[in-house]
Amino acid sequence: MPCSLYFSCTDTALTLWWDKPEDAPQNAVYQAVLNGCRQAETNRTHLTFSDLPPETRCHAAVWMGDQLLGEMDAVTLPAPNRLSVADFGAVGDGKTLNTAALQKALDACSPGDEVYFPRGMYLTGALRLRGDMRIYLEEGAVLQGTENPEDYLPKIPSRFEGIEQECYQSLLNLGSMDHASGPNCRNVLIHGKGTICGGGQPLALRIIEREQKLLEAYLASLGESIREYESEHTIAGRARGRLINLSNCENVRITGLTLQNGASWNVHMLYSRNIVTDHCTFISENVWNGDGWDPDSSEHCTLFACRFRTGDDSVAIKSGKNPEGNKINRPARHIAVFDCKSECGLGIAIGSEISGGVEDVRIWDCDLEHSLYGVQIKGTKKRGGYVKNVSVRDCVLSRFLVCAVKYNDDGEGAPMPPVFSGFTCSGTHLTGWARNYWEKENHHLPAIDLSGFDVPGYEAKEISFIDCSMGEQASVNLICCENVNIHIKSAK
Repeated sequence: MPCSLYFSCTDTALTLWWDKPEDAPQNAVYQAVLNGCRQAETNRTHLTFSDLPPETRCHAAVWMGDQLLGEMDAVTLPAPNRLSVADFGAVGDGKTLNTAALQKALDACSPGDEVYFPRGMYLTGALRLRGDMRIYLEEGAVLQGTENPEDYLPKIPSRFEGIEQECYQSLLNLGSMDHASGPNCRNVLIHGKGTICGGGQPLALRIIEREQKLLEAYLASLGESIREYESEHTIAGRARGRLINLSNCENVRITGLTLQNGASWNVHMLYSRNIVTDHCTFISENVWNGDGWDPDSSEHCTLFACRFRTGDDSVAIKSGKNPEGNKINRPARHIAVFDCKSECGLGIAIGSEISGGVEDVRIWDCDLEHSLYGVQIKGTKKRGGYVKNVSVRDCVLSRFLVCAVKYNDDGEGAPMPPVFSGFTCSGTHLTGWARNYWEKENHHLPAIDLSGFDVPGYEAKEISFIDCSMGEQASVNLICCENVNIHIKSAK
């Protein structure tokens, strides 16, 4: 059966990826043919042809055995006119503040140009990118965010944990947030072999301290209702920027880089579409809310061939928070995550901000054994919205968890609870144990743990586990569920 074939080019490489065919076995091998002569094999659903000349016309076809999965035509990008940041006065000594020099280089970048970071550490505050540009960090180049909150001012419109508000700028900022309109920043490539590193937990704590002083009277007025929040730092912490902020963006690719230590989430795409992140390493073990990759009311977002060491979710899919998220009503949908590995952290989460709805999430060939939650679908009882049509295939998970949570529960409630329905997990091994990163210990937990809402019609429903296996001590827990089918072929 033919499947969708996708591609993205740099000036010297063509990267292909494709949906895993419905009839593909777990050990499927794929063959890709470029221009009828260059061939490659892979057991993953992606492949890169490198060392291509710029502006090369490419015809690629992908096969599984004698079955043609798809074919496409592409042209590699023209060789860029490189603008070295050193030519604009940037100094890679890790001490000089380069914000003005780097912004000057970015502002000088026209279509066909590429801002180039040679080896070195470039200390900077917030930077703004625009559409139709490329950024390249060579191996050994580090774009290093400062730990000073003032370097990320003035604040900009953004959304954090489902609430639109003024936030500190991120290290890299693309597009301008407007939930009522479409993209206003397009066609950006951020690539290379270097590192983009934020101010991390020190910057986060300084922002929180600064915001708590500004909000002192408001926080005192909340009284006991402060318990509805995740922690005493939640309200002030929502003003933190991210590492890379994509607001109302389209056709953005981030590839090959280490993305490290944002003040909160690392890559946040909001009201965006056609965002691709591949072959990246995410590191944020010691950052509160240190998510890796967060599609938020965004669509057609693709993540593959990435590794995660995060202090929170590797991936968190969101769509706003009640009541604002219900009114904005922009779902997150058509999200694909494959060939990714979580080395620590919480795993892949959908929620808890789901008021605009989440649908069509496909996860395959991922290793989430060393994550606390594996795949988690969550929302508060008063959140509203929905999560539907989620498929997990040929993965290793600590567990599959559907649950109600009580944290991050401030704000006016929706009229009814969220709807959780239409989840499929197939060909997947569920270990039934999880490692709490902060305690460094293993815990045996239900491998399948499903809990809907205790309101008639809002049970977790239409959930199937097909040809899965579980660890020997793994168990199953079902509360407030309907139409659940569990077929476990073995324990190992």
